[in-house]
Amino acid sequence: MITKDELASRLLSACAEVKAAEGELTEIDSRFGDADHGLTMCKIATAIEESVRESEGGIQAMLDDVAMAVMTLNGGSAVPLWNTWLDGLQEAAPEGNEADSEDLKAMFANALAELSDISGAQVGDKTLMDAFVPAIEAIQACEGNEAALFEAAAQAALTGAERSKDFPSKFGRAKSYGEKTIGTPDAGAVSMACFFKGLAQA
Repeated sequence: MITKDELASRLLSACAEVKAAEGELTEIDSRFGDADHGLTMCKIATAIEESVRESEGGIQAMLDDVAMAVMTLNGGSAVPLWNTWLDGLQEAAPEGNEADSEDLKAMFANALAELSDISGAQVGDKTLMDAFVPAIEAIQACEGNEAALFEAAAQAALTGAERSKDFPSKFGRAKSYGEKTIGTPDAGAVSMACFFKGLAQA
């Protein structure tokens, strides 16, 4: 069982990991993108942090606040994608102050379904999905407790982000560089892996 306060702590840890990676994310995105992914992800992380700290309801209310805070941001293509999966998370979240591993599996499964609908990307397309899909699959396959579930997701997201180096870009500005993008990981996959790493560390 995980309490709302424990989930809040994990979310804050996830945001700290993303912020710590700002320089790395900017550098990756500067190679074939707009060099704004680090800044955009810091905006997203700050919005999540503020809404988590100010939220007064249960788990669903907190995640709803998080998704709404991200939705109101101006910024790169990451904003609507993050809003979508965070909103998917809250849609399937329990209203009370506790969630078990089955609740978490349902929440993340719904987050993936919603994000898949809007993004159109799959593993191998060199997008955040290269980290997100393996993370959610690891959550679904995990038979341990809540901590084990976050740990499995973090490992899978990290591996997925690393593997994104092997693919040519098929979306966004980097798409025009095609094969030249092989060898560089996707910035969106790296930031997603950072977030899951932080979720596992709290």
